[in-house]
Amino acid sequence: MLKQLIKKAKTESRTLLTEIESKSILREAGINVVETRLAATRDEAISISRELHFPIVMKVASPDIAHKADVGGVKLNLRTALQVGKAWDEIMASVNAKQPTARIQGVTVQKMAKTGVEVIIGMSRDPQFGPVIMFGLGGVWVELIKDVSLRIAPLTPRDAREMITEIKGYPLLTGYRGAAPVDLKALEDFILKVSDFAEKNAEVKELDLNPVFAYPDGALAVDARVII
Repeated sequence: MLKQLIKKAKTESRTLLTEIESKSILREAGINVVETRLAATRDEAISISRELHFPIVMKVASPDIAHKADVGGVKLNLRTALQVGKAWDEIMASVNAKQPTARIQGVTVQKMAKTGVEVIIGMSRDPQFGPVIMFGLGGVWVELIKDVSLRIAPLTPRDAREMITEIKGYPLLTGYRGAAPVDLKALEDFILKVSDFAEKNAEVKELDLNPVFAYPDGALAVDARVII
């Protein structure tokens, strides 16, 4: 599937895979990502939302927009068909105003995931050392405090454990102030699968899973970005 998507991207003169494309290849690699569908029209967005069951999340689908929230392209916690229709209109108006040259495919529709501790798991390919795997606190925290750890792939289970325990935010994962501890083994497996994916797919230059929600019983990536 990845080779087909790379060929398609090259014919369209782009290096950024869409969210749908990114999640498809990651799911194929065994990485746990939230089910996400593409809606090309307003009515289709409403129909998919009903099939997935509310509440849902909508995000603009465009190969030209890497940071969807910056252009008003994200709507959360939509609970009715009326809200979905309104969100479609607002997303399209905002994106067309802020990035009028962007190619718009529609919106992605996904189930609103249960909130967990937000972490980021990513990869960048260094010209000399190859794939470098990153783990840290996710969401806005990764840009604000840059609490991350790095390792060169391929990783061992020990590497993955050390990456988790050495960040400053590690106490948030172990039950800070009475909160339930997250499933550290699931996070280790997540990191190792990203390492394996990077090793097997040299065409992938960068990969960001942010946020990944860490739960007491697993982990789930709700957004994904792949650059080839």
